[in-house]
Amino acid sequence: MQILSAIAAEPEESTTAIPFMPELPEVETIARGLQRQVAGEVIESVWIGSKPEPLKSPARLIARTLEGARIAQVRRAGKHIVFDLEAKGAAAQWIVHLGMTGRMLVAQNQDEIAKHTHAIATLGSGRELRFVDPRRFGRLEVRTAQKFEAPGQEPLKVTLETFAQLFHGRKMPIKSALLNQKLLAGIGNIYADESLFRAGIRPRRLADRVTRAELHRLYDAVQQVLSEAIAAGGSSISDYVNAEGAEGLFQVQHRVYRREGEPCLVCGSKIRRTVIAGRSSHWCAKCQK
Repeated sequence: MQILSAIAAEPEESTTAIPFMPELPEVETIARGLQRQVAGEVIESVWIGSKPEPLKSPARLIARTLEGARIAQVRRAGKHIVFDLEAKGAAAQWIVHLGMTGRMLVAQNQDEIAKHTHAIATLGSGRELRFVDPRRFGRLEVRTAQKFEAPGQEPLKVTLETFAQLFHGRKMPIKSALLNQKLLAGIGNIYADESLFRAGIRPRRLADRVTRAELHRLYDAVQQVLSEAIAAGGSSISDYVNAEGAEGLFQVQHRVYRREGEPCLVCGSKIRRTVIAGRSSHWCAKCQK
């Protein structure tokens, strides 16, 4: 059985692990792994469990849409995994959000079914796609008419001009603006902290007070951090592994995230932690202004 998602430790197994919602690099890594392994497969049958929370579309609609459909492509849209389907002569989509503890497993049909499995799609090859989610914050959805796209700009495709305009007139902390999925789709706590550090901007700075030059630095930092994280296979926090079952490596490159009290790798000052809109933020008071 191959694990194809971020895994946070289940509460009953660990009281110390902090649940981690996979962000753009992790979801991109998972989607690429699924693309390699299941693109071209036909979904022959679907089983859906009795828990209603993971279902954003009705169970019968999900099963009816998936059964007989060919997986044309697997891609990422924001923090969502999107299966583009060829279904009964028409296009359709299966959209998966992993939430905090969601997993997509590619398994052999004889493999033991994990606890908290909410959906199983049996493929023509005999393998199975299984959705497992202990906390049930993940979501399964299908669309047959309206194509799913993330609501915000794609961070790796947005132009500098559009990026700068996103923050114009916004009287909120720049960290909060980076986390707003309606502005930029896919950036979460880890990569916001790391990008702000590289750009030299404090997370509490109001977005509309960040200068054009600073926004240019932030744009470059976001591009660099996300690209480096994808190349490293994401950050392995809360047992995240990639499509081949290997851990990501970007956590060893974190310069501020979860390094509270440790020396800044640039200036030696202690990394600080503060809470902004309920989210932990890690930063260096000397390097970030």
